[in-house]
Amino acid sequence: MSEPALMEGSAAIAEAMVVAGCRFFAGYPMTPFTEVLEGMAKRMPAVGGVCMNAESEIEAIGMAWGAAATGVRAATGSTGQGLALMQESISELTLARVPMLVINMARSGADYFQATRGGHGDSRQIVLAPMDVPEAVEFTQLGLHLADKYRNPVLLYGDYFIAHTYESVVVERRDFGPLPDKDWALDGTSGGSGRAKLISPLGEVKQRDDVGYDLADHHAQVERDLVAMEREVEPLVETGYTDDAEVIIVAFGTPGKFVRYCVRELRAEGVRVGYVRPITLHPFPSEAVRQAALGAACVAVYENSAGQMVDDVRLAVLGAADIEFIGGLTMDSSAFGVGPEIAVGPIRSKILDVCRRRGCVTEGSV
Repeated sequence: MSEPALMEGSAAIAEAMVVAGCRFFAGYPMTPFTEVLEGMAKRMPAVGGVCMNAESEIEAIGMAWGAAATGVRAATGSTGQGLALMQESISELTLARVPMLVINMARSGADYFQATRGGHGDSRQIVLAPMDVPEAVEFTQLGLHLADKYRNPVLLYGDYFIAHTYESVVVERRDFGPLPDKDWALDGTSGGSGRAKLISPLGEVKQRDDVGYDLADHHAQVERDLVAMEREVEPLVETGYTDDAEVIIVAFGTPGKFVRYCVRELRAEGVRVGYVRPITLHPFPSEAVRQAALGAACVAVYENSAGQMVDDVRLAVLGAADIEFIGGLTMDSSAFGVGPEIAVGPIRSKILDVCRRRGCVTEGSV
């Protein structure tokens, strides 16, 4: 699709997976992830792919694991509650070095800890947080690319707004560069040859009675691979008006788009405020946050949660400026969607309040 089209976010994400070559998808219905699953169910048969409506989230990621181990581009997803059931498998995918895109169409911003710190062992994943449907289309494809490049799960962090908002988007395959061959894939060619391949969280060395095996060697290699991944992945971040700002607002995802709009409005009215929008939540853009904070009196963090990303902001700033949390959990009455505080009025008021207290609002400017 090379022409712009008005698409709901869930359908656009599904289309992005298809054009990027994803040919296996599994999931269990759970709002607001359900519509992504429905989109894949509609699109996969036409391209020779498979979409499975699993009986549980655990079965869904198990099915996707099996497909990904054969070298097929595979994906799964849920909401945060469903991903909690998948968490063991996501960690084991890291230890087995199996690439996969995992989608969290979250019910709020309160899955930040789960996305960036969840799991057991030394596992970790790249986390991409789009602010709207066009970015979700781009980062869905980037996520599949990075998963294949580093043989590691990648998490796309969306929300109810992105899933259900209609926007004009162009969904066409993006080229992010060459990828290594999948010579590790279990494609059946090495079976019965005496050199059959193995993919397991316990390593790639087959265990026999007469062959020594040290699991520590495997975990050490996984650690080296993860360190290399984090070193090579350049954190994605958007900043604005940070050069002379006295107050910096940090926000990600959908709230980040609202914060950006409010900051632009306030700047036009003479308020010296800037913003930082982390796009990769892991690796976190710590250096960009630190640089923005150097000349500021205060860094204020807005999240749709009780405060989670604020911990990473504190670590990035390391006392260079005061830190304030100005967010809070807001949801609709069903707890499926994003609540009434995610709006220009309430967010602008919170930003303006901290700016007034920090003395960066001149008399008569607003």
